[in-house]
Amino acid sequence: MIKVLFTSALLLFTLNARENPFFPSNGEKDIFLTTNKDSSQTPLKRATIALPTQARVLQKVTIEFKNLDGSVETKNIELENSVDWHLPIFISQSYSETPNAVQMEAATAPVTKQKKVEPAPQKKSVPKETKYENIASIPFLKLYASGKNLKLATGDEMIRNFLIVNPHKIVIDFKKETDIKSYVFEIPKSVFKEVSIGNHDGYYRVAIELDGLYRYDFKKISDGYLVELK
Repeated sequence: MIKVLFTSALLLFTLNARENPFFPSNGEKDIFLTTNKDSSQTPLKRATIALPTQARVLQKVTIEFKNLDGSVETKNIELENSVDWHLPIFISQSYSETPNAVQMEAATAPVTKQKKVEPAPQKKSVPKETKYENIASIPFLKLYASGKNLKLATGDEMIRNFLIVNPHKIVIDFKKETDIKSYVFEIPKSVFKEVSIGNHDGYYRVAIELDGLYRYDFKKISDGYLVELK
């Protein structure tokens, strides 16, 4: 009797039992785990990201996402493109590839043999002249803006120009003895938000407030000076 009990216990201890009987015995650790927990979220339609005013080049976009097993991964898109910080960056997963009616009609129309038509000679394109808008004027100085360019039409000599912050302004001093009063010109919907002109001893000062952070080039032109924002 004791011999039978000993033999039964020995066989019981040598059985090959698995920790989880619901998984295959081989390769159990290689199977990814998921969960039945309801993790549904609102479907992505479109999201926006606003850029800071000093942004100029978009170098990389990183997307972080969660997998079925709860782990988190990231994907990167390497870029090297200039951007306008005034415009937001859009993230979207909705788009349409449905052809329009003209495309559908062209695709279903019977093919007919057509005569070869010689292409018309192309006209040489003439570059469009940059249009400037007058945004401020005093008797001996006129300011004209076009996009990020500002033309200062004057015969007065520029003494110095420099940049200040809080708020961001370009300051230009012109040599002239004058007794003008102070002027303030507000310019809506322009990168040049406001122009202030005031008299000083031996010169007058033009302060141009900008709508964000910029570098600028300052150059002499035939009828005055030109400011180009960067």
